[in-house]
This record gives sequence, structure tokens and C-alpha cells, in this order.
Amino acid sequence: MQTDPSLQPLLGLADFVAFVTDFGRELGELPTSAALTAGLSLETATPLPRPDDRVRAAVRDLLRKAGFKPTGRSKPASEYLLKAAGDGSLGSINAAVDACNVASLHSGLPISVVDTDRAVPPYSLGVPAMGTSYVFNASGQVIDIGGLVSLLDAEGPCAGPVKDSQRTKTHPGTRRTLSIVWGTSQLPGLAAATAAYYRELLHGLGATTELVTFS
Repeated sequence: MQTDPSLQPLLGLADFVAFVTDFGRELGELPTSAALTAGLSLETATPLPRPDDRVRAAVRDLLRKAGFKPTGRSKPASEYLLKAAGDGSLGSINAAVDACNVASLHSGLPISVVDTDRAVPPYSLGVPAMGTSYVFNASGQVIDIGGLVSLLDAEGPCAGPVKDSQRTKTHPGTRRTLSIVWGTSQLPGLAAATAAYYRELLHGLGATTELVTFS
């Protein structure tokens, strides 16, 4: 995966891990596992350290670095998960998203997951210009992602640490995904540990995964 020159301001903080997953069948045919369902609760033990205020601050520092303001409705996706798990509203979506949410919830790091049949190669990491936006849900709501580190495909930004775009989200026909753990060097080793745990969850579903390198 390429890195765009716009990513330069974040290179000292970026500690991203990416991998592709092949589920071997459509997600609509793959039930989520008991382990994933249990993992949607903060009470479930995992190999990851419980996220704290230090993790929250470091993630926000990363998102601010290129000019984005990670507050209000634009806070990191991992913070939404913590709130939802805390009030009992975090539920199952599909096996791919559940695995992503479990790893993000228990690490405190935001994670993106996109359908590689909906995204259009080549992929790159970059920082969209101020005023850039995309639709992030089925009802057509839009988020301004200017200054936010993002995954881009041939059609533009398609995912990031706040909300992923609707056009590349998983669906019942998804068979293959690309995931990015948005880690930071302020939390050394956490991104790698999160990705390892995330991949173990996917392997438990019978999926295969392969790390993606950056250049």
C-alpha cells in the first residue's frame, strides 16, 4: 500500500497495521461466533490492556496532527464503541464488523474495515484536503474528513479512524476485506498487539489473513 505525500505530517506518530481477510464465503453465510458476541462486552477478558485516558489522548493527538478536530460527532470510532458497550447498546452486525469492533473496543484504537470488491485499487494512505467529505451511512449522512488521516482508493477517501464511507462498507455478499488499525507511536506495540488479536478472532471464524506492507 502506498503512502501519499499528504501523510508527511503524521509520519512520526503513525503506527498503522493493515491486513486483508478472505472469509472463503459470503458474510451472509457466516454466522458470528459466541466468542465475538461475548467480546462486545467490556467485561470479557482479552489479551489486550484495558483502554484508559492515555490511550484516548494519544489517539486524539494522532487525529489532530494534520488539522482534524476529533471532538463531538467527529470523535474516534473507538470512543463510540466504548460508550455503546458501556450503555449496553453495542450489538452484532456481521462477523467481519463484529471482529473489528471487538478488537477496537478492547484496545481503544480505531479500526477501519472495507469490502475490497467495493473499493477500487490502488489503495493509499493520505490526508484529504479541508472540506473533503463522504457519506458514512445508509441514510445519507455526511462527515467532513478534511485533515483526517484516511484510506483512499482510486475514487477517493473511503475509510478512516472516525467513520468509514458507506460505499465501501461490508454487506451480506462480502467475501474479502481490508482492515487498518490506526495506531500511534505514543502507544508502542499496541497496534501490533491489536492486529494480532483481531486476526486471531478472524482465524477462529475459519478466515485467512495476510499483512499488508506500506511503502
